[in-house]
Amino acid sequence: MRKILIVGAGQAGLQLGLSLLDHDYDVTVMSARTPEEIRGGRVMSTQAMFHTALQYERDHKLNLWEEPAPAIEGLGVSIAASDGSRALDWVGVLDNYAQSVDQRVKMPGWLELFEDRGGKVVFHGVTTSDLDSLTRHYELVVVAAGKGELVQLFGRDAERSVHTEPQRVLSVSYVHGAERRPEHPDMDAVRFNAVPGVGELFVIPGYTFSGPCEIPFFEGLPGGPLDCWSDRPGPSEHWGRMLELMRQYVPWEYERFKGAELTDGQATLSGGYTPVVRHPVGELPSGGAVLGVADVVVANDPITGQGSNNASRCAAVYRDSILERGDQPFDRQWMRDTFERYWERAEPVTRWTNAMLQPPPEHVMNLFGAAESNPVIRNRFANAFDDPSDYDDWFLDPKLAEEYLRQVSETEE
Repeated sequence: MRKILIVGAGQAGLQLGLSLLDHDYDVTVMSARTPEEIRGGRVMSTQAMFHTALQYERDHKLNLWEEPAPAIEGLGVSIAASDGSRALDWVGVLDNYAQSVDQRVKMPGWLELFEDRGGKVVFHGVTTSDLDSLTRHYELVVVAAGKGELVQLFGRDAERSVHTEPQRVLSVSYVHGAERRPEHPDMDAVRFNAVPGVGELFVIPGYTFSGPCEIPFFEGLPGGPLDCWSDRPGPSEHWGRMLELMRQYVPWEYERFKGAELTDGQATLSGGYTPVVRHPVGELPSGGAVLGVADVVVANDPITGQGSNNASRCAAVYRDSILERGDQPFDRQWMRDTFERYWERAEPVTRWTNAMLQPPPEHVMNLFGAAESNPVIRNRFANAFDDPSDYDDWFLDPKLAEEYLRQVSETEE
C-alpha cells in the first residue's frame, strides 16, 4: 500500500485524498485547522461548481449537500449603461445544474468523512523544514495549501504567467433575505454584471450553515471606486458598503438586496492576489521534491468562477496519474508530466480568464449583443463555464466569432 501525504485540506487536497482511499492507498492529510476552527472561521471563497466538477464528487460519494443546495440552472449577463440602466441583459440556460456550497460547511464535512473512511488526519501547520523530514516517510508528498510559506517552494513560470500584480480587488458577502430575481423568478442563476471602467458584480446562489443564501461578489479595478477595502471594515460595515456600491453602479441588484442581511458574523471577505502559473515541482533544502496541486500551481483571477472547478479537475487528473503509476517511483519527471496533463485542461481556463480581465473587444460585444435575441448563443456561453476550452472555438478569436455569428444567423433564417 503506497503512502501519500497531502498538505492542505481544501477542494483539491481532500478530493484527491478521498478518491485515493477508494483505491486502497495509505493517505494522510495535514490541515492547519480543525473542522471546528474552519466552521467558526471567515468565508473563504464563492466556489460556483459546474457539472463536471460536481460529477467527480458524485463518483466518489462526496456530494453530501447536493439535495439542500440550490440548483443553479442558468447564467446571466448584464452590462451597465452610463445612466444606471442596463444596456444589455440576458440569461443562458445550463444543460446541467451548478451548485455552490460554503467551504466552511464542505471542508469540515469532508475532513470528517476522510477519517471515517480510514484516512489519517494531522491537524498542524506545516513549514518548509517540516516537509524536509516528512518526505522521508512518504512515497509522494503533495502540497495543496495555496497560501503561506509553502507556496514559495514553487517558482513562478514566467512563460505561462501574464500578470505581475493583482488585476482586481475582491469583496464578498454571504446574505439571506434577497428578493427573488424579477427577470427569472423561478430560476436560480449566477449573474454577471459588468460596469465598464469600474469592475464587475457577480451574484451566486449558494448554501451555508443556515440554508440557501446569495453570494454577491465585487471585482473592482485597482484604483477605482470598488477598490475601497484596505481599511478592512467589520462585517456590518462591509455589507453596508457593498450595498452602497450596488446602489451607485448596479441599481437593479440593489433593489433585490437592500433588505438582505449577512448570514453570520464571519460572512464577509475582501482582498486580492496576482494571477500566476508556477512550476509544479517544489525543491526542498534537503534535496527532496514535492508536487504542487491546484491553485498552488495555477491561480487564476476568480472573474470566471473557475477556482474550485480547476481544483476539482486537477485532483481528478492527479488521481488518474497516481493510479497509472503503479509501483513505479513518483520522481520529478513523473511530477512534471502529471502537471502537464493537468495544464492541458487548465490552459484554456487561464487563457479565457486573462481575456475576461480586459475590456471586452468589439467581437465580444457583438456576441453579447446577438445573444440577447438568440438563445443558442447565450446558452453556449453559459455552458462553456463547464468546459472553457469551448471558448477557443468561437468566443476568443475575432474571426472565429464573426464566422460563428454568420453560421447562427443562417440557421435562424
